[in-house]
Amino acid sequence: MPHLELVVALVLVVAMLCQWLAWRVKLPAILFLLLSGLIAGPVTGWVNPDAMLGDLLMPMVSMSVAIILFEGSLTLNLKEIQGVDRVVRRMITVGALVTWVVVAIATHMIFNFSWQVSALFGAIVIVTGPTVIVPMLRAVRPTAKIANILRWEGIAIDPVGALMAVITFEFILASVNNLPASHVFLLFLEAVGAGTAIGVAAGIILGLLLSKNLIPEYLQNIATLSLVLIAFSGSNALVHESGLIAVTVMGMWLANKSDLDIHPILNFKEHLSLLLISMLFILLAARIDLQQLADIFWPALTLLLVLQFVARPLKILVSTWGLDVSWPERGLLAWIAPRGIVAAAISAIFADRLLAAGFEEAALLVPMTFFMIIGTVVLQSSTSRLLARWLGVAEPTPRGFLVVGANAFSRALAKEFQRHDLPCLLVDSNWNDIRQARMDGLDTFYGNPVSDHAETYLDLSGMGSLLAISRQQHLNAISAVHFRADFGSDRIYSLMSVRDMNSFDKHQFADSYQGHKLFAEDISYYDLATKMNKGGEIKSTNITEEYSWEMYQSDYQGKRIPLFIISSKGKAQPVLVGDDTQPEPGSTILALAEADAQEAVKKQEKQLEKKKKKQNKKNGDVDQPSLPGLDPEPS
Repeated sequence: MPHLELVVALVLVVAMLCQWLAWRVKLPAILFLLLSGLIAGPVTGWVNPDAMLGDLLMPMVSMSVAIILFEGSLTLNLKEIQGVDRVVRRMITVGALVTWVVVAIATHMIFNFSWQVSALFGAIVIVTGPTVIVPMLRAVRPTAKIANILRWEGIAIDPVGALMAVITFEFILASVNNLPASHVFLLFLEAVGAGTAIGVAAGIILGLLLSKNLIPEYLQNIATLSLVLIAFSGSNALVHESGLIAVTVMGMWLANKSDLDIHPILNFKEHLSLLLISMLFILLAARIDLQQLADIFWPALTLLLVLQFVARPLKILVSTWGLDVSWPERGLLAWIAPRGIVAAAISAIFADRLLAAGFEEAALLVPMTFFMIIGTVVLQSSTSRLLARWLGVAEPTPRGFLVVGANAFSRALAKEFQRHDLPCLLVDSNWNDIRQARMDGLDTFYGNPVSDHAETYLDLSGMGSLLAISRQQHLNAISAVHFRADFGSDRIYSLMSVRDMNSFDKHQFADSYQGHKLFAEDISYYDLATKMNKGGEIKSTNITEEYSWEMYQSDYQGKRIPLFIISSKGKAQPVLVGDDTQPEPGSTILALAEADAQEAVKKQEKQLEKKKKKQNKKNGDVDQPSLPGLDPEPS
């Protein structure tokens, strides 16, 4: 085997390439990670995790799972579960029990395992796994209600499944050693009590340290990681296998603390979890015996079908019965339940312990679990998007624009988007602008786009890009940074931050805070607002074989500012600074056209007359009719 440090470095490189490939082809990374682990381990023998890490392997797996669960629980804000809380509670209690019983019976009948090992495998596959649920939701894009249910289930069910596996294992040991059933029940209460108490205590301590600024910013991430691992290992030392409950409760406590900004530590934990997940899948897959996997193929496939078509639908039916969940929503919930890293880690941990206790069939637990992981991920990731569309519970394709700023230019642009059937949502804290937008029949959100209120209630369904074009330059920059996680850096657009393009660099925002720059180098919000006030309008022009882009430029050079190119498929792409994209025939050009001089004067006169009348009315004056033949009083 190559040098250990070289193996670790290459595993990291392979993990990164797997994540990149998954991003490119829009599939869960677990598929490529598992395939890489199988090739690196049993196929080539290049990686042997047990030889590499020895007795440190399983403790490392356990602590990695704890960090992953903590990161997931940091996203469990109780405000987001409103409306689906009863469904989620049922799914992680009575629904989990249904899955456990069905899978245990099927395992006993199909594999002829003992009831003890069958029950343990049923507990292992209860968990669905946020590490595969979240990427799948990004690809499937179901409605917000379904996404919230699946995300909460994926995170909350992990410690429940781990605890049920522990209880089952303890029950097996109790049956072997002739211990009373009350011993197992007391162990369950102790694990839940100890995990909850330690999780709350750790959450309170870390919350105080962060909110009172008792830890410098550069040490907050390492302090958080240290407390998470202490809570996990300390809880396990106090009561066997209660650590996963502790870290989950700790994360939820911090996520629901209103006076604490957890985004910095959440970003760090997301990156760390991505690293750990990638490493663990490769290392655990490298331990699989391919001959065992081949030997159990047909019975494992039968068990997979039972899990997919019997256990999961029955769980959803029991969990949603009598609740406000439609049948199409139940259909998609019954289909999506991929297994992930927690199931793989738990199976690896308890298989070794059962083998030591004399249960030889436990050697098949790991390949069986990986078969369930691969089967559910492959089947569901390849079909769920089509099923969601067929059932009518998928979000629309994200081709719309979230527009920060409801000013006159934004409203005119949104109206033109509306004409071309492009979704558009205007966000602003200026009530007058929002009111005018609503009077124009446009979709709006009244409030600060980067507020906690917007974080909870701003619906981004159908939105795929951000246009930061408000009159407040600082808000444009903040919004560009804030929504990068939602849309990706390539879909963030904003106006130039200053009108004077010759100003010093030290007075401008960094490019990383603005996204792609819109329209042209000499265009700022001030220029657009000025042209709109002078009667400018947004015009649409079709590019055809007879009327080319070159002809359009020749006709309107200096008279119109190209803003967007709408393709023949209805997809809009903004014109960017330095972009030389040539619109194809069938495209439509949206451009800001300057008003004719005479029309602009008339429009300004009407606006001034309207303002004058409004002022006279406010002052209590009576408008005097103009006499024929006399010019109105100059303003």
